[in-house]
Amino acid sequence: MSGCKPREEELQTTGGLAFSADTVKFDTVFTTLRTVTKRLWVYNRNPRAVSVDLVSLDNPATSPYTLIINGDLKQTANNLYIRGNDSLLILVRAQLKDNGQNGAAKALVVQENLNFRTNGQDQHVLLRSFGQNIYLHTNVQLPCNAVWTSDRPHVLYGSVVVGAGCTLRIKPGARIYAHAGAALIVQGTLLVNDPSDYAPGAGATDTVKATNANIVRFVGDRSGEAQYTTAPGQWTGIVLAAGSQGNVIRYAQIQNATIGVLLYNPDNKVQPSIDIQNTVIRYISGNDVSFAGAASSLGTGAGVFNIQGKVTATNTLFSDCYEYAVLGLGGSTALNFCTVANFPATGGVRKTQSLTFTDVVTNSAGAATTQSPVVSIQNSVAWGAIEDELYLERYDNYKASVSIRNSVLKTQLYAAEADVAGKPGLNNPAYANLVNKDPLFVRPLGGSFGDYRLGSTSPAYKHASPVGTVPDRDLLNLPRTRATPSLGAYESTKK
Repeated sequence: MSGCKPREEELQTTGGLAFSADTVKFDTVFTTLRTVTKRLWVYNRNPRAVSVDLVSLDNPATSPYTLIINGDLKQTANNLYIRGNDSLLILVRAQLKDNGQNGAAKALVVQENLNFRTNGQDQHVLLRSFGQNIYLHTNVQLPCNAVWTSDRPHVLYGSVVVGAGCTLRIKPGARIYAHAGAALIVQGTLLVNDPSDYAPGAGATDTVKATNANIVRFVGDRSGEAQYTTAPGQWTGIVLAAGSQGNVIRYAQIQNATIGVLLYNPDNKVQPSIDIQNTVIRYISGNDVSFAGAASSLGTGAGVFNIQGKVTATNTLFSDCYEYAVLGLGGSTALNFCTVANFPATGGVRKTQSLTFTDVVTNSAGAATTQSPVVSIQNSVAWGAIEDELYLERYDNYKASVSIRNSVLKTQLYAAEADVAGKPGLNNPAYANLVNKDPLFVRPLGGSFGDYRLGSTSPAYKHASPVGTVPDRDLLNLPRTRATPSLGAYESTKK
């Protein structure tokens, strides 16, 4: 009837509020940096409307917490009307001010109440942050001969550059968190767990597990959140510019990047080089990536993207690369006792072969040039979710510089015993490859559930007649059996 209000709009003078959580928690907040935004729903469970007299932080003027209340950026609000059985949304984020870069490393807990007064009733929701002070590197060229230690995390914003003629040495256990779009650009030399810094034990049980405190970790700065732990493309990656030589990455994890390691030498200048050992490169994908020094977008992602550089990888696992595990445009790529296990958590997204090589290189001016790649794959496993995990584009132009031996290969293109035009016959008995023979991983699953050690009945387990150099130990630092080492990065089925 005219002049009557619906029941839910009638104001009542009793009753309080309900909340979607009694605590809004931020885990591992890096000081001085803004956190993600979290939601707090405020519910009026009463049948009639209520007026919220006050919403306020304990210390609104100095609080590290910022509020957006009903779409408005404000630290306090008065007389908020909530209809019966309706709700109010408050967005919360934090920015802890105490960095302490010049002081001792420390963890801290910062908490404050978000207070509500309704109908004379006071209610509170706790805002809590678990903070950590950091070394923050923002769009900076590092001092020559910089050393990064493990006493506190290193956080990358924008482009962090190791200058020509300079070295960045990253010590055992260092943690590097990269913000969206960040890149570590190396014009000089990068040494990660260099042998002079880290030599694991040599006993039969001296295993270096993924949880080992000495592993150096490169991850996205949101990887601590469950939905981002295995998410790719959160930062650009490690970029080795032309002339960057003598780079070493050992006992490391590189994940959540667009490109794990990019050797960028499109104009065929001084060849960048890197030796990768006992490393895991995973959760990788890119789309139209660009960075300082690149003339244009690269348009793709890869665990290792080698543009006319020199890559040697030993005891290295490439997994969950949503595009390429290794992409070589010219240059030299050598994989020895490596495992490619490409099972992205999102099914059906992969269209590109894990290992792809070509002699076509686009220079910085956008012109196509040809530079024959040198490709060596030995004692390795190349397996994944699609039927072809190897592609040699324009193979006949550089077939003399391709050697693929004693490896497990998933391939329909090259499954014959004899070469034909444009296709090597990789099932030739002289090459000793195991073509389309399932390596029987312990758990061939995408994401954190995957376990790419070989099962005890795997055809690659304790395989005879290795070729080339047999490393003394495997990815987990367990001893290899020199006469009959297992193929791929893992020697044993035991962790």
